[in-house]
Amino acid sequence: MISSTTMFLSYPNSLLRTNQFNTVVEEVKPISMETEEGGAVTWEVISRGTYGGHSTQTFDSVFICSGHYSVPHLPSIPGVEHFKGKVMHSHSYRCPEPFAHQSVVVLGAGASGVDISFELAQAKAKVTLSHNKPALQFSLPPQIQQAAPVVKVLEDGSLLFQDGSVAQAQVLLLCTGYIYHFPFLCPKQLGLEVEHHLVAPLYKYLLPPAFPSLFFLGICKLICPFPHFHCQVQFALAVLEGTVQLPSREVMEEDAERERMRKTQMGVQAKHHLKMGSEQWVYYQDLATTAGFSPPQPVIQSLYEEVERQRQAKPQAYKQINYRLVDATQWQLLEAPSVPTDKV
Repeated sequence: MISSTTMFLSYPNSLLRTNQFNTVVEEVKPISMETEEGGAVTWEVISRGTYGGHSTQTFDSVFICSGHYSVPHLPSIPGVEHFKGKVMHSHSYRCPEPFAHQSVVVLGAGASGVDISFELAQAKAKVTLSHNKPALQFSLPPQIQQAAPVVKVLEDGSLLFQDGSVAQAQVLLLCTGYIYHFPFLCPKQLGLEVEHHLVAPLYKYLLPPAFPSLFFLGICKLICPFPHFHCQVQFALAVLEGTVQLPSREVMEEDAERERMRKTQMGVQAKHHLKMGSEQWVYYQDLATTAGFSPPQPVIQSLYEEVERQRQAKPQAYKQINYRLVDATQWQLLEAPSVPTDKV
């Protein structure tokens, strides 16, 4: 089941025959069935066409591939109703020109916060990058100043920062990430806890132990996306084909709990448990070994880490650097930007 408003005409006919476009999934729920072999679970999917009409279909398995970058996380800022300018989330940001020569407080110094700050600076906006991280080590243009987190909006509309400083701004731009949102599911029915930044328990970061024919694809963060998706899909298909025999619900729950405790003991906050980072490569190897497919080639990890190094060193230039994969272990740097882009 695909929810989309765009049909790509280059799709093979076999895909066009099976995909449903202009369709919103309203409910996905498990249905218990009795068969000669015993109990089984199928999935009832209720959908609605954007031009009217409902449909109820039954499937043996459901892959949830809806992503997690569509519902903004809006932090609670006391007094925000007093702010006299524009409050918006980066989800609504498209280009820097409308903010030219304005004073903008960007809240959050993740990838979006940093990238948008540089774009705003190029449009001659005065940017205050407010965050709770250590001071950024790379060079910033003079139009960008770092500041402590915003903790409150005062009655006169000014912003109060954690260090006690106060500033006026015309725009408060929230680069504060997104939340998990599955309005078509009943988490309690599935034995799941779905919070803003956490979905648990998931065996192998992929499936709820109580319903192992439901798969959450791409739910993890800080990953190399397409190799991640590929490995998860290959594992899920192996489960459905019977190549992988899953352990019992109890064993899968114990495994998910051990993983949760491991991260907690490492000092990882619960809201960051789905962030993988450097651990993703061991995860891919584990999925591949269990399901009998080839893991990503070493060159993928090497290039991913190289791009991250460039992003940290040259946040304005790294996207313009091109590489070529040579073989399974080597990549080659192609022509790098000849004009410095770290100056505004």
